[in-house]
This record gives sequence, structure tokens and C-alpha cells, in this order.
Amino acid sequence: MCAALFAFLTWQLVARGPLRRLDERLGVRLHDGAGLPHPLAEFFSDLGNPSVAVPVLAVSAAAVTWWVRRGTGRVAWWPALTALCAILVVPALVLPLKEIFDRPGQPSAEGLGYYPSGHTATATVAYGVALLLLLAGPVPPHRRDVRRALTATWLLLVVCVSYGLVRQGYHWPLDVAASWCLGGAVLQVVAVVLVRVRVRERPRTPAPDDVTRRQERRADEPERGDVA
Repeated sequence: MCAALFAFLTWQLVARGPLRRLDERLGVRLHDGAGLPHPLAEFFSDLGNPSVAVPVLAVSAAAVTWWVRRGTGRVAWWPALTALCAILVVPALVLPLKEIFDRPGQPSAEGLGYYPSGHTATATVAYGVALLLLLAGPVPPHRRDVRRALTATWLLLVVCVSYGLVRQGYHWPLDVAASWCLGGAVLQVVAVVLVRVRVRERPRTPAPDDVTRRQERRADEPERGDVA
């Protein structure tokens, strides 16, 4: 779904379709018209900076690692590996696409290569993986209120970053929408991986083997003799 939507947005961009024309009108209006104060919008856009988002992801991975070790007595590497792989995928996806499409920015921006938005992709993936790690670890399924609150916080962060980037003239709306698709695709893969990892790590009660069964039968035999 995310890949198909990204392909559609990209087709509209390259073909200069009606969605691109609407995108450019909306981008100029959000930048030049009434809206949040620019200092606040700048703060929101900075939340997508890797220097802000990546430490949040690292703290989440460390917290889940500590939680797993406290519960099992073993060091789990999957939170750190998941976080590292996911955040490295972002530049691997975004940078080549920026070079390929070479889209100009808003009139206030300089240079080329604004499609898709790197800051939006970073925020979507970093905060999203942090959320998935918490949901796979210390936040149990029955705490639906907490899970909903964390999910709403993630959505709010991504929306704020996206709005700030457009409001400040750093990106067009289509740039951030494309990064939502890329980030969503990455998060879908991460969610599947985490489900499999958690299922594999569930404690299993070993069934008694044949030797144990024979020992139990031998222990019962004298008792039957005494009764007889």
C-alpha cells in the first residue's frame, strides 16, 4: 500500500500532474499565509533532525534492552539491531531518490533535491521504531490506553515535523507525503520482524523426555508393592 501510494505521488511529480500543481499552490499558501509563528514552526521542523530523533530512538532501544534483561536475565540485541538497521535504511532510500528526481524547493529554498523529505522520513522512522519497540517490550497489550497515547504522540510528532518543514519553506507538501509512504513501508517491515522475534523469545516449557518418564514409573513401582 505504501509503495503503491509512493509510486502514484512520484508519477504525479514527474508528469507534472494536477496533484503537483495543487501541491505547489498549497505549499506557497502554507508558507506565506497565516499559520503558526515561524519560530514555533522552525522548532517543529527541527524535531526531524537526526541529532534529535536518533537519540530518542537510542533511548527507547536501551530501555527495551534493560527491560528484557531484567525479565529474562539475558542481554537482548534485537532492540539495538532493529533501531540501527531501521535508521540506516532512511538515507539509503532517501538520498538516491533525491538525486534521481532533483526537485527544486520552494521559492525561498536554494538548490535541488527536495523530493522526498529526509527530515520527515527520519521522524517517521525514528519515532515510529521507538514506538514499535516499546509496544513489543515494556508496554503490555492489555494497556490499550498507554498504547493509544504513545501512538497518538508518534502521529503528532510526524505531523508537526511535516507542517514545520512546509511552513518554513524547506519542502513542498508532496515531499513530506512521499516520505510518509517510505517511512510507513519501513515500519511495516520492522513490525513484522519484531513480531517474529518476540514469538521466538517466548519461554517454552520443555516436555518430559522418555528418560524422565521411565524414572517416574520406577519411582512408582515400590509404592505399588507396599500397598499390595
